[in-house]
Amino acid sequence: MNDFGLTRLVAAKIAPLAIFADLVPAVRESICAQLEWLSLPGGWTLFDEGEPGDAMFIVLSGRLGVIANSEKGSHVIAQIGAGETVGEMAMLSGEMRSARVEALRDTELLRMPRGAFDQLIDSSPAAMRFMNGLLVSRLRNTSRRAASDDAPRALAIQPLNADIDGAAFARDLARALETRGRKAAIIGSADAGRGAEWFAQIEEAHDFVLYVGESASTEWTGLCLRQADRVLAIVRAAPQLPDRDSASIDAMIKSRRHVGVELVILHPRDSRRAAHTAEILRRFPGAQHWHVREGKASDLARMARLIAGHAVGIVLSGGGARGFAHLGVMAALREAGIAIDLYAGASMGAIIAATAALEWDHEQTLARLVPAFVESNPLSDYTIPIVALARGRKVSRRLREHFGDLNLEECWRTLICAASDLTTGQVRVFRDGPIWKALRASVAIPGVLTPVIEDNHILVDGGVLNNMPIDLMLAMGRGPVVAVDVMRDHALAAGAEALEELSVINMLRPARRGSPNIVALLMRAGTVGSEAQVRHLRPQVDLLIEPRIEPMGMLDWKAYQRAIDEGYRQTIAILERRDNSSLLR
Repeated sequence: MNDFGLTRLVAAKIAPLAIFADLVPAVRESICAQLEWLSLPGGWTLFDEGEPGDAMFIVLSGRLGVIANSEKGSHVIAQIGAGETVGEMAMLSGEMRSARVEALRDTELLRMPRGAFDQLIDSSPAAMRFMNGLLVSRLRNTSRRAASDDAPRALAIQPLNADIDGAAFARDLARALETRGRKAAIIGSADAGRGAEWFAQIEEAHDFVLYVGESASTEWTGLCLRQADRVLAIVRAAPQLPDRDSASIDAMIKSRRHVGVELVILHPRDSRRAAHTAEILRRFPGAQHWHVREGKASDLARMARLIAGHAVGIVLSGGGARGFAHLGVMAALREAGIAIDLYAGASMGAIIAATAALEWDHEQTLARLVPAFVESNPLSDYTIPIVALARGRKVSRRLREHFGDLNLEECWRTLICAASDLTTGQVRVFRDGPIWKALRASVAIPGVLTPVIEDNHILVDGGVLNNMPIDLMLAMGRGPVVAVDVMRDHALAAGAEALEELSVINMLRPARRGSPNIVALLMRAGTVGSEAQVRHLRPQVDLLIEPRIEPMGMLDWKAYQRAIDEGYRQTIAILERRDNSSLLR
């Protein structure tokens, strides 16, 4: 293509961009003649921190990432997509580049040198307004932390086993996305000879593009991985026998260090347990994972919601016996057609969340929890109160009995449990390992149950630091969040008499319900400290449910059915008064 033809092509590309909105034709043509067209493969660096700011770049297609370094390594703090610019801050300030920018995927750009940039700013008030707005927005939203995970548009469907039909999986996923009103295109190896312009047009015309890689480390597989905003690595739930080229494919995937890699673990349709998960996760440490039972439409629908950023997450607070209200809340949500995809909880909320994440139905959950908490007292193994009132053996035994050797990572739906680390003073987040142990730590009310010791750290009830871990769910950034707080209306109260004036006999009388006992005091003291954080995060959830079940206390296990009924009744009333469309996608 001659220079005139290239200039016309560049002019056509920049015409829709707001930054060039009010240029007169002569100036536009002059600037276009100075622009350089660049193709930057995924993973390559555009410029590095400390380099001179000698040009601004306009993204035509693909995606760039602004990379910052911290003690934990490098991470993406901002993403720049088609129609956006990068490098303008150094051009305006005259200072060196403040961060590294690299291509998160294959990216087409226009390079605007200093002369063209100055001409643009001098000739266009619209360009200056665009720059000012961009700077304000980035200064407001960008800090030295990981950027929020925006819903991807280009996904690499990468089989890790030779017998996985990546194209079939992509077709099923595309249908699930389209059922939710999203247009999805599938691109396979037959399109390997297409040019960058064709790929860009396909992406522009669709909400999602699924690039189907091969189960071998071919040139096409490499292209798919470079084109992806996110990689879905598809693997069978089976003992891992090395497939041909598996090590090479793993290395190719891991080289996309700033692109999200997620494992999709395929199970037979009738699987009762998500077997071999821990073994598979060791292949990609730290990767998010999802379970899909082959041929099960509900699992593919959940995958579509997770990818589109419409997955509903629910956060369940602690609250002892009052936590049974969570079961009524979730029954009402199911009845309203609201599918819950992600679970997080603390203390009793973590136990209820675990039963739901394992897909136990209502009857199965009651059949396990009522004998464990209602028909007998799990805190009755009292001991000399050197560390706690109860040894905690009964609680551990009950949790082991009902959750067995299941691990958190084996839950069909993602489960996060929160405990409090008294050694570090921080929230301990459990995402993998034995379910019973995570729950035992999350319910270890200080002074009531002995703490859990792990790696010399003292772990106690999650409610001490975070009784409703909304922040953990928000950090996943997968869609709307529902939060259920069963402690909002609960307050301890006592009679008019000073407790120190009461006789021991009067304190022990069952009729004196206004006088809290030591267990109730310790349980309430263990959660009240995190209420300020909960209040701060409440406005950030899409639906907040606070069942009012007074005068039920945290130890009123016999009143469990009333808690369930009130949770259900009040949730139905809330849903009838609001627009629930954001939760039904």
